[in-house]
Amino acid sequence: MPNTPPIFVTGIGTDVGKTVVSAILVESLKADYWKPIQSGDLDNSDTMKVQALISNPVSKFHPEAYRLTQPFSPHKSAALDKITIDIDLINIPQTENQLIIEGAGGLMVPLNNKHFVVDLIQKFDAEVILVVKQYLGSINHTLLSLELLKQKKIKVRALIFNGDRDEYSESIILHHYRNTVFHIPQFKYLTSAIVHDNMMF
Repeated sequence: MPNTPPIFVTGIGTDVGKTVVSAILVESLKADYWKPIQSGDLDNSDTMKVQALISNPVSKFHPEAYRLTQPFSPHKSAALDKITIDIDLINIPQTENQLIIEGAGGLMVPLNNKHFVVDLIQKFDAEVILVVKQYLGSINHTLLSLELLKQKKIKVRALIFNGDRDEYSESIILHHYRNTVFHIPQFKYLTSAIVHDNMMF
């Protein structure tokens, strides 16, 4: 295993840009990529999307632990598939490379009746990159996410604002979070140019 801890890309909610951020990180760090749980879109999974954006010959893409057929919260998708997600069976891939892990939704997305995405982060002893998209309610969602990570003693490696900027929202968030921050523009479509033009690490 590498000396550096895995980086877990999570967001303040769904559809905030975790996949494009993951792709940028994988390309810039020449890191491996892993999506432990894929809910729906199995023919166009997040792993496939990131893989299509990467040009370096080093990165490896590790198979999902769970591939669920329905596009819902993992606990619901698993129930509809008549299975139960067991986090004891979700084991981090063996690699000597830096590993980027992309989560499902936000920190408190349920995996089963007991565990949430944040429990996976703790299990993997990962550092977090939190992806933020500005919308009505995003301040609350961001600060709650940061507070939960603080309570769980999980290190936040960086905060990434994705999309249109709002100085009022950013200023209050950054009043409470003063570490590494990046901004990337919002993209309607993912292309390899997005990844290569937005190297950040």
